[in-house]
Amino acid sequence: MGMHGSAHIVWDWNGTLFHDNDAIIGATNAAFAELGLAPITLEQYRTLYCVPVPKFYERLLGRLPTDAEWERMDGVFHRHYIQHRVRCGLTEGAAELLAEWRSAGHSQSLLSMYGHEELVPLVRGFGIEGHFMRVDGRTGPSGGSKAEHMVRHLEAMSGPVEAARTVVIGDAADDAVAARHVGARAVLYTGGSHGRASLEEVGVPVVDTLAEAVAEAQRIAA
Repeated sequence: MGMHGSAHIVWDWNGTLFHDNDAIIGATNAAFAELGLAPITLEQYRTLYCVPVPKFYERLLGRLPTDAEWERMDGVFHRHYIQHRVRCGLTEGAAELLAEWRSAGHSQSLLSMYGHEELVPLVRGFGIEGHFMRVDGRTGPSGGSKAEHMVRHLEAMSGPVEAARTVVIGDAADDAVAARHVGARAVLYTGGSHGRASLEEVGVPVVDTLAEAVAEAQRIAA
């Protein structure tokens, strides 16, 4: 799928292909309750959220959580996220865009910071796994950056995929950081974890729909 030197998209999952904002907020507020924090709205989350995730909690607590607090909150978050995600689906038009990109002779893959063992069956359940050269979720502890995961992801596809012709499509500033780390480009989508203002600070194209993201990826990888 895709010839040597062809444009390649690395898709993000949470907040990009998977429209899980409601699950994220529900699970985040459950984790906050563990430390006696007041619940936050989606807009507050999109304004304050950052990676690594403990820094996000620092913005709310006024201090970094202790290791014990972080471990407890992270566990609560993931437990509640699994309960909430069943009500979430793919972002509007995502399945069609994946099929069209593949039909055009381009390649694509999926890299998420969601745990690999949870990610793969979730993607498979939506019937889209066959569109991707690789589907990689996070291995190891949660809460960190995607940059080193991106290195391993691209190395595993070295040959048909060149970093210079690769565009990362995601909803977080960290997606652009990870792209820059490997010499790829990035397009950021406003429908997920970050608001437009914080995304525009990164200095890469920012779009409001996945269709616009794909069109921009095609343009900058040409």
